[in-house]
Amino acid sequence: MQFLFHNFFYRPLYNALVFLTAILPGHDLGMAVIVLTLFVKVLLIPVSHKTIKTQKKLKELEPQLAKIKEVHKNDQQEQAAKIMSLYKEHGVNPFSGVFLMFIQLPIILALFFVFKAGIDLTSADLYSFILRPQLISHLLFGLIDLTQKSFLLSVLVGLTQFVQVQLSLPPSPKKGGKDEDSFGDTLAQSMNFQVKFILPVFIMFVSYKLNTAVSVYWIVNNLFTIGHEFFVKKQAKKIISA
Repeated sequence: MQFLFHNFFYRPLYNALVFLTAILPGHDLGMAVIVLTLFVKVLLIPVSHKTIKTQKKLKELEPQLAKIKEVHKNDQQEQAAKIMSLYKEHGVNPFSGVFLMFIQLPIILALFFVFKAGIDLTSADLYSFILRPQLISHLLFGLIDLTQKSFLLSVLVGLTQFVQVQLSLPPSPKKGGKDEDSFGDTLAQSMNFQVKFILPVFIMFVSYKLNTAVSVYWIVNNLFTIGHEFFVKKQAKKIISA
């Protein structure tokens, strides 16, 4: 497992950062992280589109979901089976948003280990054909030291994550009376609360514990996703019918 992670994530990312630093003005390593993040997000656009289409379909299926919950409110097992059948019929995966988040985890870990070890232009991990800069600036825009922790950037990570989650998650089921709320509704409400409020705070502290480069990656990633969400919402009909 360590061999696979090193050769398929750590080493390619290491070389990509060195190459980008060599060709970017001022040999700014922080700018290299930003460009690399944007490149990864562009590669993941097809997956992101599918996730957003799923969210739109979930919104469209709300009346049918409400009807299933009403008809089978006394049989939780049958209710769950009918809901999963409806999802399958319409090609909906309600967990696609979580998948998109975790698919980037190896990249974040690789970025953390790269900066933990430091960039060594004589490292054996560098490919022979990679262009190498004569020097590397660890100051993002000449201001933020990537080798130090930044509480401000960690707060920005939490804030952008909060906004991104608000846009991406489907609305929570509306609360009814005590007898009307099914176990599934209660669970969904609980999970939505945790993802909307607890997750951004958790990610904020995690980013602070790691390093500033990871914070930069996370902020750019979230801002790109937020922009993508707004863009897709304007063209929702075209994407859903695609």
